[in-house]
Amino acid sequence: MTLDFLGKLQRTKMCGDLRAEDAGNDVVLMGWVNRRRDHGNLIFLDVRDRSGITQIVLDIEKSPEAHAKAEAARSEYVVAVKGSVRKRAAGLENPNMSTGDVEVVAHELLLLNEAKTPPFSPAEEAIANEEVRLKYRYLDLRRVEMQKNFALRSRVAMAIRNYLVAEGFLEIETPFMTRSTPEGARDYLVPSRVHGGHFYALPQSPQIFKQILMISGFDKYFQIARCFRDEDLRADRQPEFTQIDLETTFPQQELIFGFVEGFLKAAFREAGITLEPPFVQMTYDDAIKNYGIDKPDMRLPAMVSLTDELTSELRETLKIEQALPVLGFVIPSVGELSGTARKSLLSEIRGGFGDSGLDLLDVARLKTNETFAPLAAAIETKASLGADDLLIVVTPKLGTPAMWNYDPQWIYKRVGALRLTLAAKFADKHKRFEQTGTAADFKFLWVTDFPMYEWDEEHKVWNAAHHPFTSPHEEDIKAGKLTNDKGAVRALAYDIVLNGTELGSGSIRIHRQDVQAEIFRSLGMTDEEAHERFGFFLDALEYGTPPHGGIALGLDRIVMILAGATSLREVIAFPKTAKAIDLMVDAPTPVSEQQLKELSLRVATKS
Repeated sequence: MTLDFLGKLQRTKMCGDLRAEDAGNDVVLMGWVNRRRDHGNLIFLDVRDRSGITQIVLDIEKSPEAHAKAEAARSEYVVAVKGSVRKRAAGLENPNMSTGDVEVVAHELLLLNEAKTPPFSPAEEAIANEEVRLKYRYLDLRRVEMQKNFALRSRVAMAIRNYLVAEGFLEIETPFMTRSTPEGARDYLVPSRVHGGHFYALPQSPQIFKQILMISGFDKYFQIARCFRDEDLRADRQPEFTQIDLETTFPQQELIFGFVEGFLKAAFREAGITLEPPFVQMTYDDAIKNYGIDKPDMRLPAMVSLTDELTSELRETLKIEQALPVLGFVIPSVGELSGTARKSLLSEIRGGFGDSGLDLLDVARLKTNETFAPLAAAIETKASLGADDLLIVVTPKLGTPAMWNYDPQWIYKRVGALRLTLAAKFADKHKRFEQTGTAADFKFLWVTDFPMYEWDEEHKVWNAAHHPFTSPHEEDIKAGKLTNDKGAVRALAYDIVLNGTELGSGSIRIHRQDVQAEIFRSLGMTDEEAHERFGFFLDALEYGTPPHGGIALGLDRIVMILAGATSLREVIAFPKTAKAIDLMVDAPTPVSEQQLKELSLRVATKS
């Protein structure tokens, strides 16, 4: 087979752009053969580019040479077509294609390149083997679904960029190669050839640099930034990812909320969804109390305290701890469970409690007891139980473990986790997790006033819950809680949450050197250690640092949600596997002894 040269031929239309009003026009299309159907004197080629697919008709009587080339064409051949657009005959339209009302009668066909038989066809809607998809990612990315995902990603990124620029933000790039600093995950290290034994680190975030930009007087900064974290992977994590990073001076946190809500509204508009800010706000303590988690899924009813509904007599009879809370929650529209199904469910839940000291109150059985039936009715009323709803009530047993004394929020967190587990178990019944493509599907929430510190029981130390540059509440500093009551210190930190997924985190930063030094000391860091790690930043704080704050949201995660995907790998062009391997380029790989020698490195085998 002889291939053709493109010569000076130029494409005049994208394949997916043709419509009925184009009938009668001559066009030049270029793309890949998506499918080929041979009917003897007529051959049909579906030609695809990133805009869509057009059906090409090759008639042996009208264009014998083009017909002959079409006989040789196969799936994924690259072709150019010159022809005339015509309307399809009545009854032969394809309503599943945007170009389904028309077809192109070919006058000339160029075979620009051939293709091996692919391991899977890009014409397939779903491919089960993800490893094969990732190894042949260039074929996978030809699929219509993937092309839509990345067109959406491009539009979303541009909408965010345009919004922030219009709000006076400057887009400024920060370094990829910097120094290693602790940010909660392991750094990717880059050895220096010039300075043997020394290393750069790839940034986990541009945190310190964007704060220095505020010190430098740039006032409003943003960046769609690449970041790197050497951590264990899962569906919503990748070792390299992209975040929408911004920082501004002299802010109250409501100012930052407004910017974020503005660019999210612009981004969601690109997916045809109209958001209506402002979003709901809730403190961290209220989130734990009402939902048992700091990233609540607002599509489901909150937990409810039933402590006041349980009398001392009932607690004593059922061996329920008198001093601890009783919590309940409702999973809507589960429907009536048979006695056997209900007993099995309660047994499964109790088994999941293990030796935690928690138990279940079977309200259905309680209703059959003449003495306690009014209490059961009161519990159902307090929980706003509907006719088809499932009510779960969790009680602490007598002698609940000392975990309660260590973490007063422990019971709320355990019950909150059970709430999400059962919501997922009955998702097909309550339908709360289904996407309809409307704004009602997306429940945004700002969670505020996070704890400044978290206790590390293993090492018996207080760690920064967010990062050590987060400002505490002024009242907590003035009250001396940084030294006397770390567990009660609130941070000016906030998360933006969507449907139970954290989209991003931010905070008002520390802008005073004396406060920053006190925070480092409260974390057990000596002044010498702090200066060794962050000396350049501490120095910068001494030169007129304005109050400032910011946030970073995961662009990959936002696009994943808008695309209706379940994994970040669906919206990252060249992702890694769960083992941090790039199957397409076969990375990471060993390097030569000469390369190691130039970098003053030697590979040691793990013991």
